[in-house]
Amino acid sequence: MAEKEDIKFMRRCLELASKAEGFTYPNPMVGSVIVYNDKILGEGYHLRSGESHAEVNAINSVSDKAKLKESTLYVNLEPCSHFGKTPPCADFIISHKIPRVVIGTIDTSDNVSGNGVKRLREAGCEVKTGTLDEECRRLNRRFFTFHEKRRPYITLKWAQSADGYLDIIRSGDHKKEPTWITGKPERVLVHKWRASEQSILAGAGTMRADNPHLNVREWKGSDPLKLILSSSGSLNIQSFVNSISSKVIVFTHNSETDIPGVVKVLLDEKVPSSVQISGYLYASGIQSLFIEGGAEVLDHFISTGMWDEARIFTGNAFFKGGVKSPLINGTLFSKTVFSGSSLAIYLKNGS
Repeated sequence: MAEKEDIKFMRRCLELASKAEGFTYPNPMVGSVIVYNDKILGEGYHLRSGESHAEVNAINSVSDKAKLKESTLYVNLEPCSHFGKTPPCADFIISHKIPRVVIGTIDTSDNVSGNGVKRLREAGCEVKTGTLDEECRRLNRRFFTFHEKRRPYITLKWAQSADGYLDIIRSGDHKKEPTWITGKPERVLVHKWRASEQSILAGAGTMRADNPHLNVREWKGSDPLKLILSSSGSLNIQSFVNSISSKVIVFTHNSETDIPGVVKVLLDEKVPSSVQISGYLYASGIQSLFIEGGAEVLDHFISTGMWDEARIFTGNAFFKGGVKSPLINGTLFSKTVFSGSSLAIYLKNGS
């Protein structure tokens, strides 16, 4: 019975934590619940970096602090044990004499890495770890990948026809507007995804063909950092640069290219571009990369193994030719059906 109750309240922590998706960088998403006599006494979640952490918000939401001495605190991530922009949450929990703490998963970042659990136990707290561990790690997959693999979490996204083409127009041809495969609900979902990521990447071919804005318009949230991969550096994107307020970074092998208004990052031809881009983003503190195409960019990241998740829309129409969609080998995580397409999400094997 206790295990079932622990799972129930941990799920509530995950619900609370997910409310702040896209807002907490560089911090993880964390929710916390205080339970007294099998009922929720208080709860809270971390909203953004620099503000109070979830455990502090949950404790502060309890009006009768005397009950904390007979309560259980639930939190989906190990309480911090170091001074950052805020004091250690482990110390705050200890100061209120909360006797039992249930933790979803351990914080593997260098600043914590088990020290929060150690401090709580040394103070006499009963600490349980690993409740919904996999789900808790999934929620903060960007945070864990950044700290454990020293690179951003990389998500690929594309839409393909029923017969496996990204575009009905062949590479090199010209067109006046994008070929839409998905409908309005799917496009809103994509903008929600963009709001959750710190950076977004498109190739030069996609920029030339579709002139995408790469921003958040159909959802509330911040625009991701815009990245363009162009080996030649031959890009006419001045209208794109002038129409946005955020920084644009162009990764290129051409040292002589000059594009006003962008940050140019010169790539080494002897090292895969995917590796160099990931290294640049890690050094810049960017925890996530969302790749929207085109085919060459997607194929490059897939072939070099630099991806974690692929989100693939498959439409109902048959193109019977055009730009072939990438081939990917992963584990199916979920599938959703829309009126005009289906969405399959794959996770890289071993990620």
